[in-house]
Amino acid sequence: MFTGSCFRFSFLCLLCCALYSQTDSETSYTWRLDLSGEGKIVADVGLGAANIANVVGGKGEEVARQEVMMDILLSTVTNHDGMWKKTSNENHCSLYGINHCQESYGQPTRNNRGILIESADLDDEVLDCGKAVNFTYYDHLVGIQNRASHLHIPEPEVANLFKKKSKKGSEIDIDSIERRLKKSKRDKPKSVEIYNQIANFWRIKGDTQASIECFRRALAVSPNNAEILLNLARVLFNLQYLDDAIFLTRRSLEVQPPDQNAWQQHFQLGEILKAYGHFQEAALHLRHVLELRPNHEPALAILKEMEAAPDSTVHVYTLLIIVFLVLAVLGWILSTLDASLAELQPDGSGHSTRNINFKISRNGLKHRKPNT
Repeated sequence: MFTGSCFRFSFLCLLCCALYSQTDSETSYTWRLDLSGEGKIVADVGLGAANIANVVGGKGEEVARQEVMMDILLSTVTNHDGMWKKTSNENHCSLYGINHCQESYGQPTRNNRGILIESADLDDEVLDCGKAVNFTYYDHLVGIQNRASHLHIPEPEVANLFKKKSKKGSEIDIDSIERRLKKSKRDKPKSVEIYNQIANFWRIKGDTQASIECFRRALAVSPNNAEILLNLARVLFNLQYLDDAIFLTRRSLEVQPPDQNAWQQHFQLGEILKAYGHFQEAALHLRHVLELRPNHEPALAILKEMEAAPDSTVHVYTLLIIVFLVLAVLGWILSTLDASLAELQPDGSGHSTRNINFKISRNGLKHRKPNT
C-alpha cells in the first residue's frame, strides 16, 4: 500500500518536472496567432520546446511579435454591440501608441468600421467633418445662412490653441496638426471635440465655410457647448456679422459652466460692442475681464483707446437723434411764427373789398348835389 502511494507520488513529480522544463519562459505558448493565414489562433506544439533554438536561430523577433499579439487578444473583450474594450492598460500598444504597433509589425491601418485603409488612401484623406447636417438651432443667423459665399479670412493666431499641448517656444507645424487631426478623426469619428478642433484648423487655413460646417455639426450634437459657440461667434465677428456674433457670444456666456472662468466671453463681447459703437457697455465687459483676469493687456489696450477718444459716449445714432430733434424744433417755431403773422395781418381779399367800398362811399358823398 505504501509502495503504491510512493510510486504515484514519484510519477506526479516527474510529470511536473517535465511540464516545467517545457514551459520555462514567457515566450512559450501552447497557442499562437496565425498571421499568414486567416488570422486565427492555432496550436503551436513545438514552439515551447524549441524556444531557445528559435531565439538563437534569429526567430526571436517572431516570438516577440506573437507576445504582443497575444497580449492584445488577452486584454481585449467585446460587448453586446460588437465594440472592443481594453481590460488592461499595461500592454504594448497603450504604452507606445497604436501607430508604433502598426509601424513595428507592419499591420494595416483600419478605420472605425474595421475596413482596411490603404497607404495611398491615407495620403488622399480629406480632413473634414463628414456630410453637412441639415439643421441646427442657430441656422437662422444671417452669417450662417450665407456661409457658402463668405470670403477666405485666415486666422493664424488660432494656431496657438494647438500650441498649448506642445512644448513652449516650439514652432507650430500645420502639417503635423493636420496629421494628428486625421488620426484623431479615425479614432473618434463622432467626437464633438474633434469637430471643434477641425473647425479651428480650417480657421487657420482661412476656409470659413469648412469651419462653419464643422461648428454646425458639433452644435447639432451639443447645441449648448460654450466653447464652440464662442469660436463660431469669433468667425462671424471677423466677417463683420456683428448681430450674429453678439447673439452667439451672449449665448456662450449663458451656458458657460459656473465653475469655469468666463473672461473670454466678456472680452469678446467688449470687442464686438466697441466695433458696434456701444462704448459704455463695452467698457463694462472689459472691466469685468480685468476682474476675472487681472492685467490682461488686450483689455487694457482697448480701454485706453476708448478713454482717449474725444467724445466716446456720443456715437452716430446719438448725433442723428440730436439733429432730428433740432430740425423738429425749428419746424415748430417757423409754423408758430407763420400763424402769428397771419393773425396780426388782415386778410388780403377782405382788405381790398373794404378799400373799394370806402372809395365808393367817398365818391358818392363828393358828387352829391345839395338840395335847393
